[in-house]
Amino acid sequence: MGTQRYGSSPSVSDAEADAAREALVRGIAARGALTDPAWRTAFAEVPRHLFVPFFYVHGVRGYERLWGEDPDPERRSRWLRGVYTDEALATRLKDGELVSSSSQPSLMALMLDALGVEDGHTVLEIGTGPGYNAALLAHRLGDPAVTTVDLDPEITDAARGHLAAAGRHPTVVTGDGARGCPARAPYDRIIGTCTLPSVPRSWPDQCRPGARIIAPLATGLVSLRVRGTAHGPRAEGHFLHTPAYFVPLRGAHPVGDSLPYLGALPRRVAGDDLFRFLLTLSAGALDPHEALSLWEREGRPQRERYGVTVGRGRQWAWLDDPQGPYTWPLAAD
Repeated sequence: MGTQRYGSSPSVSDAEADAAREALVRGIAARGALTDPAWRTAFAEVPRHLFVPFFYVHGVRGYERLWGEDPDPERRSRWLRGVYTDEALATRLKDGELVSSSSQPSLMALMLDALGVEDGHTVLEIGTGPGYNAALLAHRLGDPAVTTVDLDPEITDAARGHLAAAGRHPTVVTGDGARGCPARAPYDRIIGTCTLPSVPRSWPDQCRPGARIIAPLATGLVSLRVRGTAHGPRAEGHFLHTPAYFVPLRGAHPVGDSLPYLGALPRRVAGDDLFRFLLTLSAGALDPHEALSLWEREGRPQRERYGVTVGRGRQWAWLDDPQGPYTWPLAAD
């Protein structure tokens, strides 16, 4: 790809970028996110284009790269419009597979709102990506309060450059996010920006009592509250209402997948997002036909009725009640 500079592109004016960013923030706020003024300020002041100097889109011949220093002014314009569109952007490919992305800004805003940070909190982010989310956290809490981890040294090296160009210097660690970052613990908040097969046991272990964990799991976002017990930390909570699709956590052990069996189920449910959520959450524990029976019997429940409990040595998902009749184990890390 050649040498990538981390500063703003000389081909794009500050006025163009500022106008595009302001329009994005207005659009996100109009959809009900950014209810905390501090987060709205962060989104308004952190320039996303510094973190996405290029991204990939599907073209006629496979992936096509758009970048801010393209000599073609029309392609540069497409790049800037794409950066400030409320969409996830593919930022790194390896052997044709997506390994890193910049998440959809409105989804990032929802997660950051749900994180419930307060002044003085420390945050661990799992999945650095291009560094944009870490920059938003650092803007809100200050650089020393933020630690971000990613497995790929190319990703963390690039993120450090992007963050420095934006004037932010949180701690960027190259390592296995499934293990957290014990050297910087304890944390008041943990936020995952990659899909999990289950919640790594190391995360609650590295939290202060009362901490919160927000992470993508089974095409949803689970919000867990951590409390201390005689047997060690316990994390428990419900899913948020919104669907969420992220790059998988690299280094975690995948669980079984029930989705290939959709062809054996009635067409009326095969494409239903909420049923597919249940199938993914219960993969390896519920037969797809059992999942369908449960789903219809319980009135096709929304994501908010589901939850997860993480205790010492085991974790499980549940519907309505962690001790109720509808529970199933999640694979431990």
